[in-house]
Amino acid sequence: MSAVIIDGKQVAASVKEQVRLTIEREKIKAGLAVIIVGDDSASKVYVRNKKLACEACNIASYEYALPAGTSEEKLLALIDELNGRSEISGILVQQPLPKHIDGSKVNLRILPGKDVDAFHPENVGKIMTGGLSDGAMLPCTPAGVMKLLEFYEIPIAGKNCVVIGRSDIVGKPMAMLLLHAHGTVTICHSRTADLRDVTKNADILVSAVGKVNMVTADMIKDGAVVIDVGMNRDVAGKLCGDADYAVCLEKAGYITPVPGGVGPMTVAMLMQNTLTAAKK
Repeated sequence: MSAVIIDGKQVAASVKEQVRLTIEREKIKAGLAVIIVGDDSASKVYVRNKKLACEACNIASYEYALPAGTSEEKLLALIDELNGRSEISGILVQQPLPKHIDGSKVNLRILPGKDVDAFHPENVGKIMTGGLSDGAMLPCTPAGVMKLLEFYEIPIAGKNCVVIGRSDIVGKPMAMLLLHAHGTVTICHSRTADLRDVTKNADILVSAVGKVNMVTADMIKDGAVVIDVGMNRDVAGKLCGDADYAVCLEKAGYITPVPGGVGPMTVAMLMQNTLTAAKK
């Protein structure tokens, strides 16, 4: 029996429609400023997708494309300007940044209330301490995963949840959001001994390591929920996740495909964060 395929496109569409309806009903003026430094092709695709999502949600979109050689000082000055503009609800600086720019300085410079990526230490702190009210900024990808689990009515409380990956962007905040939902959480990483022994006990397995076929069928238990956050290219150049999808599909209870699973949710939750920022 094959797993239920979690449709991220459908859930993302419902989130964006709800954002659009709220903006329309409450006559909210929301604006998202996206800054991209350099010519990274993947980043350009992401920025274009964010612009299209803004249009769908009736959010004003402001794009600032800066050359790769832009100084850190000039980037920080632009952020200061956007912090002071009332029509800009949220500010996002597209990653990755050129090596001469300190990402931590960038994260600190964006006002916490406009930090739609939830990278500012104040927002990270709220995720750690559980200050997750309706007005909280949540990191887009982990928040998207939580929305998928909610949409498909997958219980978290009391379940064994395993997160593979400990990045600041996905792994760590993902673990915290699952913990706040009363899951019993284990974080695994490159130095975890006997990874398979840990993952086989997971009711919910989230993989965010960026490695093709990292998760195989013998690593998951029958009926487990497999959330694949990985975004990779296989030997044929085809987009794929961390899970060996075809074989995991036959063993899991629920599984996210790549593409079409977690990816669309990241942009949808960015729209939700922009609305949250505009309400403030």
